[in-house]
Amino acid sequence: MTSRFTELVVDCRDPEVLAAFWCEVMDFRVIDRSEGKVEIGSWVPTVEDVRARQMPPTLLFVQVPEGKAVKNRLHLDVSPIDGSTEDEVTRLLGLGATKTDVGQGSDRNWVVMADPEGNEFCVLRTLAPQN
Repeated sequence: MTSRFTELVVDCRDPEVLAAFWCEVMDFRVIDRSEGKVEIGSWVPTVEDVRARQMPPTLLFVQVPEGKAVKNRLHLDVSPIDGSTEDEVTRLLGLGATKTDVGQGSDRNWVVMADPEGNEFCVLRTLAPQN
């Protein structure tokens, strides 16, 4: 008997805004929405696909009444695939992200950011081909 990691749920005040932000960040699309919930992903999950192999999880944004109060205990890391880390940080700032300090110090090779609702995430080293 086993389980699959199928979705990561993010509590938020405005699921539509966060879903739109993360769709732009990761080139995902909305795959389901209902009252107070928006699910995004790079694929549309089917039971057959999930049973056959581990597939990339989707992100599910669920509306809750309270705002974020403390540092996340779980966060996403993203790696640019077609530009530098610095260029990606600039792009994400333009989408509404902010740089944030969670005590990471200045000697690091990643950038800590926050989405429009303050959820921390990291931009890691680029995976773009180096010339």
